[in-house]
Order: sequence, then structure tokens, then C-alpha cells
Amino acid sequence: MEILKTGTTTLGLVCKDAAIMAADQRSSMGYLVASETMQKVLKLSDNVVMTIAGTAGDGQALARLMSAELKLYKLQEGEVTIKTAATLLANVLRSSFKSFRPDMVQILIGGYDVDGPHIYSVDLAGALEDAKTFAFTGSGSPMALGVLEDSYKEGMSVDEGLVLIHNALKVAKKRDLATGGKSVDVAVVTRDGVKWIPEEDILKLKK
Repeated sequence: MEILKTGTTTLGLVCKDAAIMAADQRSSMGYLVASETMQKVLKLSDNVVMTIAGTAGDGQALARLMSAELKLYKLQEGEVTIKTAATLLANVLRSSFKSFRPDMVQILIGGYDVDGPHIYSVDLAGALEDAKTFAFTGSGSPMALGVLEDSYKEGMSVDEGLVLIHNALKVAKKRDLATGGKSVDVAVVTRDGVKWIPEEDILKLKK
């Protein structure tokens, strides 16, 4: 039996006043397209979002675990920083990796805290990297990377970031067979929390 995988392109973008997290919606089982509406951008708390690339079941289970861990941390310690959330996730992944039962995923985790917007990349072995500008995972990321490197600029507005991240996903969907789907999922995290942006709203910004 084939395992459900997200294949995918997931992206994170640091803007002036927000972190933008986005992904396509295609999932696959072997050579088959299993779904065109798979959600790969998942809200963990009021200020933290993560994206999943890899095995869908592992990614969804991690999201449920992290959501519970962040709620517990907030009750015991107070507000959660993005670095704290990323470190917790890295520790979970490292533990499963060392037990020879690794979660077959690559994660972007990002959001907004007292120090502003932040995005981290975490691999299946628990390696943690602070993305100062943008981050990417998945089979379509090499195509998206060219768009991001060409057009990203420090301090860009949320609207500029939305247009850029949509353009990058568009190129990945065109060139990568595992990237696709009915639409795209895009979350903007600001000091006010998490806001989901419909694709049609981004298309209006591009007119």
C-alpha cells in the first residue's frame, strides 16, 4: 500500500510586519494524484503556523502534538516565541530520528512574536535553521527558489510578499509534477494573529 505524501512546494517569507506561510494543495500516492485539496499550512497557535512536506500522516500528527505542546507551554511559561516553538519541534523530530522511527517530513515553522516575524526550517533529523529572509521545502522548491531570489527584498510589505509567494508557487506548479492542487493555502501571521488569505484576494493584488 502506498503512503500518502504531500510531494509539494511549501514557502515562508519574512516581511516587514508579518511572516507569510504558503503551500500548494496536491498530495500523491506513488504515481497517483491522491488529492488536490490537501492542507499543508497548519495553525499551531494564535501566533504560530507550520507547513509540511513529506509523509502527510507524520506531518499532521506532528501538528497535533505541537499544538498541544504550545498550549501547555503557554499555561506554564507564558507567551511562546517562534524560536521556542521551533526548538520544541526540532527536539521532537530529533527524538524520533534517534529512535530509528523518523518522521518523514521537512517542516517550516513561522509566526510573529515580541521580536517580530520569524521563520525556521526543521528537517527530519531535527536540524534547525533560522530563515532571515525566506525558506522553502519540497520537490518544487528549486523552481520557486529562482523567483524568490530574483524578487525578494528586505522590508517588503505584506501585499508585495503575497504577490511574490504566489508567483513562486505558480512557477513550481507549472514545472513540478508533485506540486499542484485546486488552489493554494496562504497564512499571514502578524501581531494580530493568523489570517488566511484566499487566492482570489492575491490575484486582485496582481491586477
